Amino acid sequence: MGTSLANLVAQRIAFGILLLFAVSVLIFAGTQILPGDVAASILGQSATPQALANLREELGLNDPAIVRYFHWLGGVLTGDLGTALSSRQDIASSLGPRLWNTLFLAFWAAVVAVPLAIILGLLAVRYRNGPVDKTISGLALASTSLPEFFIGYLLVFLFAVKLQWFPSLSTVYDGMPFLERMKAIALPASALTLVVLAHMMRMTRAAILNVMQSAYIETAELKGLKPLQIIRRHAFPNAVAPIINVVMLNLAFLIVGVVVVEVIFVYPGMGQYLVDHVSKRDVPVVQAVGLIFAAVYIGLNMIADIAAILVNPRLRHPK
Repeated sequence: MGTSLANLVAQRIAFGILLLFAVSVLIFAGTQILPGDVAASILGQSATPQALANLREELGLNDPAIVRYFHWLGGVLTGDLGTALSSRQDIASSLGPRLWNTLFLAFWAAVVAVPLAIILGLLAVRYRNGPVDKTISGLALASTSLPEFFIGYLLVFLFAVKLQWFPSLSTVYDGMPFLERMKAIALPASALTLVVLAHMMRMTRAAILNVMQSAYIETAELKGLKPLQIIRRHAFPNAVAPIINVVMLNLAFLIVGVVVVEVIFVYPGMGQYLVDHVSKRDVPVVQAVGLIFAAVYIGLNMIADIAAILVNPRLRHPK
């Protein structure tokens, strides 16, 4: 049993590493086939041919693509993400505080969204097909239908412009007091929460309802157990595996999908950093941020797979 479980976990980790390698190839290839000349975009239209040739040589743009890829990959594996073309700053040192800001924002959005989604999902199942279930499902559908930029601007209009409870720009800095930082991220965290809450709630409800159709649930009902007891003791524990997958997928979105929300609130995180350098055609920054986002997404999905295997013995024996 232990060896089988260890083999399954090792397979998931190996597959995750292989997938990340494939994604790194796609990221590098995607940035190389972009139209235009990187050297010309850096020096501007007034650059002389000699200056362009010198910069291409300095950046290694004259080397074959496969040589540049393995040079970049070797740097990534040793912790060297390269140098930003626009600012000449080390990308790894510039990304550090921005990655922390993004994780801080995603963490507090998850602290609110995950338990709230599970509670609302349980309530929807307990009172299914009733007014409570229809109200929760209706609000979830409305929230899912609205794009995050619309939710963000709506929150700014209501709570920053009209009520003036929170700032419209989420400016944070090193050494900022905790309560001030929490006030600054209140609106972007709320926008992220509303974006992922509906999906997690609907999937939690669906997972538990699927389990409720099992024979042992009917047996529990015949024994006279109350609906909440059945859900708490039997349905929810057996629906944990798919719920974990849904939660992890949405946690990955909270970190990877923050780009739009960070831009709306001018929050100094990874998404804002990426957008700033995409406009400058700063290829090394785009590659580094894209690879970090991919690593986070693949890593959280891998953790979800492993957690599902641990909590559901049936997944260890698929046959």
